[in-house]
Amino acid sequence: MIVALDAAGGDYYPQNPVKGALQAIEENSKLTVLLVGPEEMIKEELANHDYDEKRVLIQHAPEIIGMEESPSQAVKTKRQSSIVVGLGLHKAGKCDAFVSAGNTGALLAASMFILGKLEGVLRPTIAAYYPTIKGFRLLVDAGANLDIKPDTALQFAKMAQIYSEQILNIEQPKVGLLNVGEEEGKGTEELKEIYSVLKNEDYFVGNLEGKDILPGKADVFLCDGLVGNIVLKFGESIPEILQQMIGAAVKKMKLSEEETKNLQKVLHTALSPFNYENVGGIPFLGVNGVSIVGHGGSSPLAIKNMIKSAVQTVENDVNGKIVASLN
Repeated sequence: MIVALDAAGGDYYPQNPVKGALQAIEENSKLTVLLVGPEEMIKEELANHDYDEKRVLIQHAPEIIGMEESPSQAVKTKRQSSIVVGLGLHKAGKCDAFVSAGNTGALLAASMFILGKLEGVLRPTIAAYYPTIKGFRLLVDAGANLDIKPDTALQFAKMAQIYSEQILNIEQPKVGLLNVGEEEGKGTEELKEIYSVLKNEDYFVGNLEGKDILPGKADVFLCDGLVGNIVLKFGESIPEILQQMIGAAVKKMKLSEEETKNLQKVLHTALSPFNYENVGGIPFLGVNGVSIVGHGGSSPLAIKNMIKSAVQTVENDVNGKIVASLN
């Protein structure tokens, strides 16, 4: 198993990608990581670590796509970037997957352009992990498709269901449609059409409201990319805002050092389900390969778990199962 890793992706490259890669090969004895990026930069960082040189490879890619660059323009003009080169290696069969904590839009655009779509897939989608009291579940679409048609929504539901089953180990995952009410006739005409397509599927639990997400009333929360991205970014803001509010309350109440430490322990435990590091990255479902993107601020642990998810996706033949489900 060879997983290519963007060594020039994210806010803390090359340190965090390299550390995450070394953690991954230490955990999985059958894994080789191919670091893609400026060769000298990678070698300089690797010199700070002891590692199995046979299981850490380097592919020189001199250009870097910044986090704020236009995705489509960057992919077209920076053909020697770590993202384009890494996906090209995957397309050529030189590695089994590609993961990056870099520019999400650029990785999605390059994945669709270089890898193409799986047989039968109408449009690829971003499936994001979302915390619930039952653990992480999937939110799809999380920003790739700002509007979706009924037949596309049906495919998204099937792809996300398969990923939930194979990677999150959820038996018979249930799918809910995010809407403005639970009744069948709620929402826009497009949402009503999507409901009519899904209602005869065994896994469909009907319309769900925003208040149903955190309690985990479904395993897959289906929506268009506009709603999904808003919900995703709102969820990402919750832990930091709660910490700020609680910190302000601690000062106001003038708690002792011991009381503050105990409160911090409670807060850390309570918010652990929101810790993205535990899952690492999110997959692009429907592309003809395995392409996973992580948060720009990904820690070494998050990078390691991104690689782990990629390995599981390959080993469980998620793409093969997706193609079979659409035919």
